Amino acid sequence: MTGTQLLAIGFTQSKALGMALELAQSKLTLFTEEEIIQLLKQVLAQPSTYVDDEIFSELAVELLKPASGEIALNESGLPYSIYGAEAIEAGALQQMETAMKLPVTIAGALMPDAHQGYGLPIGGVLATNNAVIPYGVGVDIGCRMCMTIYDLPVSSLDEKKEDFKKMLINNTKFGQATFKKTKDHEIFERKEFKELSIVREMKDRAWQQIGSSGGGNHFVEFGIAEITNEINEYNLHAGKYVAVLSHSGSRGLGANIARHYTQIAMEACKLPQEAKHLAWLDLATEAGQEYWLAMNLAGDYASACHHQIHERMAIGLRETPLAMIENHHNFAWKEKDANGNELIVHRKGATPAGAGVLGIIPGSMATPGFIVRGKGQAASINSASHGAGRTMSRTKAKETLTAAQVSKFLSDAGVELIGSGLDEAPMAYKDIHRVMNAQHELVEVLGSFIPKIVRMCGDERFKEVD
Repeated sequence: MTGTQLLAIGFTQSKALGMALELAQSKLTLFTEEEIIQLLKQVLAQPSTYVDDEIFSELAVELLKPASGEIALNESGLPYSIYGAEAIEAGALQQMETAMKLPVTIAGALMPDAHQGYGLPIGGVLATNNAVIPYGVGVDIGCRMCMTIYDLPVSSLDEKKEDFKKMLINNTKFGQATFKKTKDHEIFERKEFKELSIVREMKDRAWQQIGSSGGGNHFVEFGIAEITNEINEYNLHAGKYVAVLSHSGSRGLGANIARHYTQIAMEACKLPQEAKHLAWLDLATEAGQEYWLAMNLAGDYASACHHQIHERMAIGLRETPLAMIENHHNFAWKEKDANGNELIVHRKGATPAGAGVLGIIPGSMATPGFIVRGKGQAASINSASHGAGRTMSRTKAKETLTAAQVSKFLSDAGVELIGSGLDEAPMAYKDIHRVMNAQHELVEVLGSFIPKIVRMCGDERFKEVD
């Protein structure tokens, strides 16, 4: 074991580095080199959990000491609400507890779809004082759900299945694929594309990618929307409708904005190792103001992508939608608390659920999603989950699931799948019904959405087996 190896996993030139090397050479000799590296990575990531450990306690205490110029965390974190705690992994809880110790934190909440991420857990909601955390927003800035509802017989999804499949194939692009003929959009006239260097550099790529969707868990699908409580905002009556549902974000534009400003934040705001991804930008600074403008542009760009997706589908259907419902996550909002004080509310993998706010909470490619109206609960910081949430990592899903298992699950659910890999299998997600039960006080269910024909970023290995 060498210092170079430890530097590669995140250790710095410090006393802690020497202590880690000493441990590797004296107390960890029964482990393989790979196992030692993994153990030390875990201690480095969450030293507070090893303070009482027989082997790692001294190293953990050293790692928790503030370095020169480092901003110390509060000794104890603020209390926060947890929804569906029994199904939330320890790593996500630990990340949230760390976030609640930030000097800028005012309030927080953890949604029932929560799982471990970088910095703020996915499903985490964090309110701060005049500070924005790029990794509290996330990499896929402004990722969202968008649904259009049509007055078409739901039987047509079976009777004309091949036509619907062709419509998805011809009118959607995923991952690196883009349309040969890009549709223009007014967003490219925004001043941010001229005034912010990182945004200006990304304009051509944003132009190429508009109207397309990312990889991973992003999708466009046809399904059946069943309205059970009338949606007066759109004069939608109880009944079943054909609907299009899409999930995607701000593509390369948002990812590059996130990386650029995260680096600036981490250089200006040095935090202990376990909190380093929670580095913030003060909104009174030039960098903070720039990020805020860039973040909002990326969110609007993500919305523009969805609108073009749904425009293409409406043209293919030769129908005008009765309604469009849209909500987003991976974003920060300026909101007021009960006393009228302004908060910066980060929702990473969580969505707004203020009183009367409409939204969509999806399940998986073969389980229901739900159309909801927020109840405006202060304890959740007016938030709800953004989906079912993963219960299985992508790596674990690929290692443990087979194409045959997924195909049977989809067949039993009556779902036709175009593309996707084993990492997006329905079994890799939490039970959406349990998630919804855990947040019944946060949202009112107005209807459901049952996927029938699903398009995702293709995985050729899966398609060949299937």
